[in-house]
Amino acid sequence: MFKKILIANRGEIALRVLRACRELGIKTVAIHSEADETAMHVRMADESICVGPASAQSSYLNIPAIITAATLTNVDGIHPGYGFLSENQRFAEIIEEHNIKFIGPHSNHIKIMGNKIDAKKIMDENNVPTVPGLNDISDIKNIKNFIKNVKLPIIVKAASGGGGKGMRVVSKSDEIENAINSAKAEAKKSFNDDKVYLEKFLTTPKHIEIQILSDAHGNVITLGERDCSIQRKHQKLIEESPSELLSNEKRKEISDLCKKAVSSIGYEGVGTLEFLYEDDNFYFMEMNTRLQVEHPVTEMVTGIDLVKEQILAASGEKLKISQSDIQIKGHSIECRINAEHPESFIPSPGKITQYHQPGGLGVRVDSAVYQGYSVPPHYDSMIGKLITYADNRKECIARMNRALEEYIIMGINTNIQLHQKIIMSEEFKSGKYDINFMSTFN
Repeated sequence: MFKKILIANRGEIALRVLRACRELGIKTVAIHSEADETAMHVRMADESICVGPASAQSSYLNIPAIITAATLTNVDGIHPGYGFLSENQRFAEIIEEHNIKFIGPHSNHIKIMGNKIDAKKIMDENNVPTVPGLNDISDIKNIKNFIKNVKLPIIVKAASGGGGKGMRVVSKSDEIENAINSAKAEAKKSFNDDKVYLEKFLTTPKHIEIQILSDAHGNVITLGERDCSIQRKHQKLIEESPSELLSNEKRKEISDLCKKAVSSIGYEGVGTLEFLYEDDNFYFMEMNTRLQVEHPVTEMVTGIDLVKEQILAASGEKLKISQSDIQIKGHSIECRINAEHPESFIPSPGKITQYHQPGGLGVRVDSAVYQGYSVPPHYDSMIGKLITYADNRKECIARMNRALEEYIIMGINTNIQLHQKIIMSEEFKSGKYDINFMSTFN
């Protein structure tokens, strides 16, 4: 077991990892920028060390500074959380070279799954359904034949993409060349890789993802699915588990395929396989080789602490949970609480003058803010996650509405009221919404 873990992140996820470590009897080291000196994860860690100025590039993305901090504090593991360096292949390699355990998959698995074209090949080899696509776009004849087969619309995607960057939807044939060129330019700027490919564009899918957990001994289990279809500009806002649309047979079918694919590469740790789901069919999009923001809804319906299991697997322990132990019970919903204007979505950093978080049975708040805390302008606007759990979806929605009413954050703008409007809408209540929900919601 690890003796001391450095948490290479900030905010609520740093606090989440810290709490798991404390329950496992592991000492923690918090890194922080100059702007985060008074952050909650810094206050609660056993040790803390500043790794640079306020900007993420100079601190939380500063690999030499983080490795120096790890060496100075003599840690034997580094947990990257999500975002920042969590899916950075080189970061994982450097950690491995320093004989420190990266609490995540091996660097080669980050590399393989980080390239969407390579990831799709692995899924195809394991009979995981994928969106019809075209990787070789050097010949216009290939492109025309592809369009003839799948019909418009299609989508141009960056091979190393994420977060909606390097993506262009094409509805007319004469838009293809411009779409490819602009997607390439954006991909080069965002990921330093201008390789793009084409896929059939699904018009009204749901976004459903499968959570997996595996160890270094070849054991792999799945922990059900999450519906993440409520999104704005490819950024998730609300997630829930389980999905209203999946039958147990369909759930088992896709879960078994995911297990097979993950086993085929010897993957280790937690990961998520993301799919588009339309007309009762799954289409693989990508695999996230890290802990997801929305992992709490899976924890609530399975009763399994994913962060603890991730740490235990990284320490070399065999999974003590088998697939037959996994039972999905009840329903859980997560709302991402962002410091931003609820209509314009402009970020709203500043001092929180009043803060009261909701409580009661089945209410969980993952957040690192407090009254008097100043939300810095340098990072992502998400300041917390509100999660509710109940025996069924209807009760879970009612509990979420009550919890959102109780949640008080003054001094800055938040999207709490927006969440209330969404969850009380008839379309959300029906469970039949798709990824286009936010584009028509008002």
